[in-house]
Amino acid sequence: MPPCATELHHISHYLLIWHAFDSAAKAELFSSAVTGDAGTTVIDPIALTDVAEQELNECGRIESIILTNVNHVRAAISFRERYAAPIFAALELSKEVPNAQAVSNATAIHNLLIIGLDGAARGELAVHDARDGGSTIVGDALINFDPYGFTVLPKKYCLNQKVMIRSLYRLLDLEFQRLLFAHGTPITARVPERLQSLLAEVQ
Repeated sequence: MPPCATELHHISHYLLIWHAFDSAAKAELFSSAVTGDAGTTVIDPIALTDVAEQELNECGRIESIILTNVNHVRAAISFRERYAAPIFAALELSKEVPNAQAVSNATAIHNLLIIGLDGAARGELAVHDARDGGSTIVGDALINFDPYGFTVLPKKYCLNQKVMIRSLYRLLDLEFQRLLFAHGTPITARVPERLQSLLAEVQ
């Protein structure tokens, strides 16, 4: 059975997450949603129960879907079919997700900014929302779960870890108070300082 989350968690006025364990991947999968005047953008979505999805819809109609890398198609196709919402992803995902709209570093989707992150998984990117002190949502380049804790993607899963670490410095040019992950619990305190310290440590 594919993972299915039963509840939403509000991280800020504009930001929600949901998560569930994937027995096939043997990992907890996290998804995010950013609400706004243009509707709701879901990022790396996994399925929701009917009750939880209705709660998500009450925050604003789903208008777009963003995938942060080639491994995070998850339930995106199902969301696209139900809501007629376009999927945005790096060009590398065009085979896995036909008709996806290609994005790259510095692309804007509504009020969201795409940051390309080379060297991690294929098609890796992050999403930044400048509102409410700022939020950044990453795919696999950064993780925050046991036994690793908050760290960079392990070398064995990277295309080129050194390149990935260099590209992660792009995030330090942004203002944000919250850091969300496709795998792991959000961080909402001292985020830029913690990220800068981590990158210096793993250089």
